[in-house]
Amino acid sequence: MKKQLLSAAVSTALLVMAHSAHATNGDQMFAMSAAQAGMGGATVAQAQDAVTVLVNPAGMADLGITDVRMDLGFGLLNPPREVNGQTSDSDWYMMPTGAAVFNVNNRLFLGMGLGGISGMGVNVNDIYPGMAGNQPVVTTKQVFRFSPAAAFKVNDVLTLGASLNIVNQSLSMSFVGGGGAQINLPQNQQFGFGATLGATYKINPRLQAGLTWASKTDVSDMEYHTPTGTTRFDMDIPATVAFGLAFKPMPGLLVEADIKRIFFNDVMNRVIVTNPQPGMPPALAFGWDDQTVYSIGVKKDMGPMAISVGYNYGKSPIGAEDVNANLGSTAIVEHHLSFGLTRTFSDKVSGSFAYTHAFENDLTSNVAGQPANTIKINQNQYNVSVAYKF
Repeated sequence: MKKQLLSAAVSTALLVMAHSAHATNGDQMFAMSAAQAGMGGATVAQAQDAVTVLVNPAGMADLGITDVRMDLGFGLLNPPREVNGQTSDSDWYMMPTGAAVFNVNNRLFLGMGLGGISGMGVNVNDIYPGMAGNQPVVTTKQVFRFSPAAAFKVNDVLTLGASLNIVNQSLSMSFVGGGGAQINLPQNQQFGFGATLGATYKINPRLQAGLTWASKTDVSDMEYHTPTGTTRFDMDIPATVAFGLAFKPMPGLLVEADIKRIFFNDVMNRVIVTNPQPGMPPALAFGWDDQTVYSIGVKKDMGPMAISVGYNYGKSPIGAEDVNANLGSTAIVEHHLSFGLTRTFSDKVSGSFAYTHAFENDLTSNVAGQPANTIKINQNQYNVSVAYKF
């Protein structure tokens, strides 16, 4: 039993390092700004702000700008989580986001955006309190994405967009491996590249469709130089495809529903480790499944104020059969409810705030002959942003 626990601890530590983002859809942030969060992330068909650069670049043509729009903001993520009843000591994380869109002419729009798409860390002092000695897991992860983008209005109903996705991923970790050895993999940073293609289509004056596809972001192998050689493994960011419909039944009222598929299985089913440190397995069988995410948002304009509510659901990519290989992952939240406010201060300046609550979810291993470990998480997210357009 002790050997099984230590083996699970090693897989746990590596997964915590690789996917400790505590983001709402698996390890992916469901929204990058306050305006997007207030809609429950349903923003594929109708852009809410300049941060559409990071979601559907074709939406840049729908912002109603004469020259430029800029959006700057940040989010605070509070994800209380537990491993076998042991709570993490790190519960607050900041997520900055910024984007700008430029109207070149009546058809061409250029933009760029930067945002934290994953990150934070875990600081659990003992994930197996029933064993002799402590089994701590301490990790740090940051993933930022920069995307230059362009959108072109083919005609009055169809707009096409594309972006180059440049990602910087930083990972570090410390944990107790097999045999009780302390394993430390120091801070390491690698770049990755991918692309996003998007489109919007006006079906009629009240109904608009949006489609976006993001390729897998190919990140260079994470490499850690240690006394026993260089340990490396490949940790890429999954591809996604999303479709949305935005409906305006009356002036000032918007309803949008989106569906998204995140291809986690391609990057998080089985991860090979080259030159694993003593106590590490050569292959990490995380067993993540692809995830389908459903979101719906409603926004009502009331003079200088707009109110929005949103709901977002995605079944956990981790099943009970995978818990023992994912003890450090908090990627199991499923139901999320959002509330947002936008206040227009002048013709050029507006501000937005959103609050999202991800309802508590827990999973316990159900594999016969293995420990019945339990992971648990709920989540609170606060987003604030300021927009300037002219």
